[in-house]
Amino acid sequence: MQITSRLTMAAHMVCAIDYFGQTMPVTSTFLAGSIGTSPVMVRTIMGMLKQAGIISSSRGKSGIALARPLAEISLLDLWRAVDQSDADSLFHFHENPCPQCPVGGNIHAALDGHLEDAQRALEDQLAAVSLESVGAEVCRRAEAQAVSEE
Repeated sequence: MQITSRLTMAAHMVCAIDYFGQTMPVTSTFLAGSIGTSPVMVRTIMGMLKQAGIISSSRGKSGIALARPLAEISLLDLWRAVDQSDADSLFHFHENPCPQCPVGGNIHAALDGHLEDAQRALEDQLAAVSLESVGAEVCRRAEAQAVSEE
């Protein structure tokens, strides 16, 4: 199982919008350079974040802005906005197990509860992490890096 890089790119974008947005207009081209991806990918993720009410954007010089404070945005919010294709289940079951087979007829029921518990644990952990805490950690690390480079 692997969650796509859209989650980490979305977190990068939101933190960069907060970090740089106070001093300069943040654009998709700027974000693409910071993330190391194409502006097209950034605009795709921006569309998802905008639809989820996490960011706002306008044409012109104002750039991209957060639609709500970092403290009100969790990693779960980002995951749901950009990565969770099926809102009901992280795990997708193979569709046609043989019902006459002792394993095929029972595997779904045997695994369902465990997979639901695993998804719930992931969602609980993602919900517990605010982008405010991620942004603060980024700032601490950037400041420590700047001091060590002096």
